Order: sequence, then structure tokens, then C-alpha cells
Amino acid sequence: MAEADAIAASARPVTEQALRADLRALGLRSGMTVLVHSSLSSLGWVCGGSTAVIRALLAVVGSAGTLVMPAHSAGSDPAGWANPPVPRPWWDTIRATMPPFDPATTPTRGVGVIPEQFRTWPGVDRSYHPTGSFTAHGPLARRITAVQRLEDPFGERSPLAAIYEAGARILLLGVGHGRNTMLHFAERRALGAHQERVRNGASLLVDGARRWVSFLEPDVDESDFEQVGKAFARQDESTGKGLVGNAPCTLLPAQALVDFAVPWFREHR
Repeated sequence: MAEADAIAASARPVTEQALRADLRALGLRSGMTVLVHSSLSSLGWVCGGSTAVIRALLAVVGSAGTLVMPAHSAGSDPAGWANPPVPRPWWDTIRATMPPFDPATTPTRGVGVIPEQFRTWPGVDRSYHPTGSFTAHGPLARRITAVQRLEDPFGERSPLAAIYEAGARILLLGVGHGRNTMLHFAERRALGAHQERVRNGASLLVDGARRWVSFLEPDVDESDFEQVGKAFARQDESTGKGLVGNAPCTLLPAQALVDFAVPWFREHR
């Protein structure tokens, strides 16, 4: 949504103070660990943009809470690029010259402007993965971002596993379950060794030198995430729903969703 459209769709500016009140009404509390997936434009015209949203989230969870966001980036093999694809004669040049993944400087891609700004926020830690990293701020940040396997970014040794173990909440801030990365963890638990694997590659620093590294990773699939999210909502009583700014939002428990989704995936895939 363009800024002019956000202005036209808003009866009044959405302020940081209003965001705090809406988040608390949704059920977000001090001390919570929360994985946030977001769309800034869905909130309406926010006074202060992504800065105000991040400030509101940090204020509500407080110094005892931990805020986590996806920080996925475009460091993958160009052979698999589709949005947009690049000409095949370019592939070798890209593999030979792509800057190596750097948690401090590599920008996010496809996750929105709020996670991109959060990536650079003071005190934020980022996991080390060229395509599927996560960022976190708070007491559990280092634990959540400490381990992420190159060949299995969403499995049992990943930020998502640490988020699950922490008893975190998931906040869908103007987005649906199609953007809910926690379901990738459920997908891995459900399918395990039966999940198809695909070849990928990335530019990484290996022993201090840039190197193109090829690896196999699980072939993830978000096509049924909305379905499993709706099925979970029909039987769960702990999910909070409400408006934050102009956006319909959902706050739900990560463990309960994963524990529901694992057998759901095994039955429906």
C-alpha cells in the first residue's frame, strides 16, 4: 500500500501510544517472548512509521520481554530465484561475486519494513544464516539466535526451536498465517526425514575467506499455512484477536500451534 493510500484509509493518525494500548488489549504483556510477523501498511498511517511500531512493541513487552522477528535475506543460489528470476548466463557471476552474508550488514528481503528497521536497532542480535536468519532483542535474544544449522534453518537446532522452548507467543500484526514462520518448525517436526530436500547455495565467510558454499536444505511449503491456522483457531480458546491500528491482528501461543500443526501436517500432506 502506498503512503497516500494509507492516509486515505485512516480516519486519524495511528500513534505510538495508540499502538501500545491496542497491543495490550490484544493480550501482549510485559515479560512475554513474542515472534512478530508484520505489515506496516496494514496498520494505517502510523505517525513515526516502523520506528513507532518497534518502540510500542518494546515498551509493551518491557525489559523482561524478548522481541523476535524474521530477518530473511536474499543470499540464496540464483538458479532458484523466481521473484524475479535472473538470466542463466548471470548465475556464475553472481556466485563468484555475491558479498558474503554478514549479520550486521546484510539487509532483509521480503519480510517488510518493520523487520528491516529492527535488524539495525540497538541491542539486537541476529542468527547466522544466509537466507533464513532471525533477529531478537531482550533477555533471551542470544539464546534464540545462537544456533541455526545451514542445512536445516527451521529445525530442532534453530531460532524457531528456541522460541518454541521459551513458551513464546506469535503476533500476526496485520498479516495471516501465510507469513507465520513458526509453522515451518511444525512442518519440520511433522515431516522429518520424509521432507524433500533441494540444493541451495550461498556466499559465506569460511576461515576468513569468501566462499560459495552449496548445501541441501528442506523444501519448505507455505501453501497450506492459512488452512492449518484456521483449523487451529476453531479449537483454541487462548488466541487473542483484535485491531492494532487499522489491522486485524492475532496473538497466539507458539507451543499450542506447533503441537496442533504437527499431526495436522502428517494427516493432510
